[in-house]
Amino acid sequence: MEHENKSIHEFDVNLICEYFSRLERQGPGSPEITVKALSFIDNLTAESQILDLGCGTGGQTMVMAQHAPGDITGIDLFPAFIDLFNANAAKLNLQERVKGVAGSMDNLPFREGEFDLIWSEGAIYNIGFERGLNEWRKFLNPGGYIAVTEASWFTEERPAEVNDFWMDAYPEINTIPNKVAQMQKAGYIPVASFILPENCWTEHFYAPQIAAQEVFLKKYAGNKTAEEFIASERHEAQLYNKYKAYYGYVFYIGKKNGYPID
Repeated sequence: MEHENKSIHEFDVNLICEYFSRLERQGPGSPEITVKALSFIDNLTAESQILDLGCGTGGQTMVMAQHAPGDITGIDLFPAFIDLFNANAAKLNLQERVKGVAGSMDNLPFREGEFDLIWSEGAIYNIGFERGLNEWRKFLNPGGYIAVTEASWFTEERPAEVNDFWMDAYPEINTIPNKVAQMQKAGYIPVASFILPENCWTEHFYAPQIAAQEVFLKKYAGNKTAEEFIASERHEAQLYNKYKAYYGYVFYIGKKNGYPID
């Protein structure tokens, strides 16, 4: 079917925003995995500055704030996500340390060396892995950390159906060793890389969408764009269940090295 190969970026952004606003997380992940990734970050203090890029409504950000010291700034392109982000921070009484701001990850208004940690779960693909690592590096202080999740191949070869889907959706998908090499080339010491477990996709991302999809389709009954969007999301979930041995999200954590990059 035609819609099965349609990229999410081809759909109406307002519909996408409304749909994902219903979910605690806008991408695969879990509180346990956020905490695990944090365990590789050294030397955070109450004075530390943390930047969460593509923060969505803040599912992972609030977990960070509850398990790490410092102030956190969340950036997302969608103002509706930021409104929910700041409301979630207030509900948890974190508003003094956690603030969301609408903005674009490819045009950041910060000073060089301003942050001790840059975080991005399920969002760096919006700018591209290599570009994000290279452009964001200047905002880290010497010895600062970057931690991102990125779609990655687990094998050198895979079935054509899933290969073609991902090469169309995100041509930068690559194997884990190649992603680690890209991180090193961008001026980071690779600290850790680990695969997000299956439940980050099934339990924390796809399962909550089932009820949200029914509500969404009922609200937009007869709207072809909305129906195609939900069909696309369901197709993606089916592909994951069928081909999860071949790909997934990987957390890549690096420490800015002190050498200039050409």
